[in-house]
Amino acid sequence: MAEAPRLTESASAVFAVLAGAGSATRPQLASLAGLSKPTVSSAVAELESARLAAHSGTASGVTGRSAAVYGLGPAAGAVLAVDLGPALTRVRGCALDGTLLAQATGTRDEAADVVREALAALPAGAPLRTVVVAVGDVTAREKEGARMRPATAKAGPVFDAMAVALPPGVPVHLENNVNCAALAELHEGAARGRRTFGYLRIGVGIGLGIVVGGEVLRGANGAAGELARLPYPWDDGREPRHEALEEYIGARSLLRRAAEAWPDEDGPCPRTAEQLFTRAGEGRAVARAVIDRHAVDVGRLAAAVTAVLDPGLIVLGGSTGADPQILPGVRAELARLSWPTEVVSSKVGDLGTVVGAARLAVTRGVQTVTETAGAKD
Repeated sequence: MAEAPRLTESASAVFAVLAGAGSATRPQLASLAGLSKPTVSSAVAELESARLAAHSGTASGVTGRSAAVYGLGPAAGAVLAVDLGPALTRVRGCALDGTLLAQATGTRDEAADVVREALAALPAGAPLRTVVVAVGDVTAREKEGARMRPATAKAGPVFDAMAVALPPGVPVHLENNVNCAALAELHEGAARGRRTFGYLRIGVGIGLGIVVGGEVLRGANGAAGELARLPYPWDDGREPRHEALEEYIGARSLLRRAAEAWPDEDGPCPRTAEQLFTRAGEGRAVARAVIDRHAVDVGRLAAAVTAVLDPGLIVLGGSTGADPQILPGVRAELARLSWPTEVVSSKVGDLGTVVGAARLAVTRGVQTVTETAGAKD
């Protein structure tokens, strides 16, 4: 990986602002960075010399005079976001201003090939600044010099298979997939404009992304929001089992309950959650009853989340959670058990994890360029 050039503190600040804005004139950069115009002019010249910024056009001001517009230069580089999903691997390559440069999708077993495909589509010569990998697992805090790897065997092997495709020396950061999806909802989805909320994912598994003050809460062990570990069942004479709540609410049990109740006259029983929701939408009574019961269960889980966090907003996502058919039932059960809390369906859908991972990768990538600030001052 090409090392980022050492920058003065002012050039570092201007680069970060330019990456966030995408393009800007020097007066705009001065306003956004809180620096004087002469300081910004010097910083822009420094960035142009390092090919981290480039003149991209002109803009007319209110006085009619034209001003040079700047964007990121070719040496700013790119980042990669990888979503190692349970069935699919999704990859996005982005410039440090968030511009989408490449994307690729394949099966979980094709993770390395999908990464190579996305890397090959990035601009030639652009340095790869960082990689963020979203995994369905706990991700521990990073330790200096330690190789990052998922915490359990659930995601470890596919991560190792994917890692062989990455260029050597590029920083790799792991993030929980639900946390990434929560970031996508915060910036581009149903939670835009909200600083505090919970993203409740219900699918094959369950999980919670917790956003407080605009930041994802990860916890001391990187395990905040691991709802599968809530004790269940919790009743006289019944011993809680490891991750039994996830087993009960997850899509496999939902389909099992549908199979147990499905009448022969309704034809073949749905084999996927998508098929079950389709049957419910068509008015099949048994499918509707199973979905309504599922909504009550999710509503009770949402009540537990609300009791601990009081998030004000819960965004429902995941293969079953995001379906709007469960929304009324979740809202009703949550209202019955807890205080008023807004509940809405996800707006980013299946792409939420890779979108959030890409946003995090861009932030990390900008940091790799700016972290040497002050070295020349």
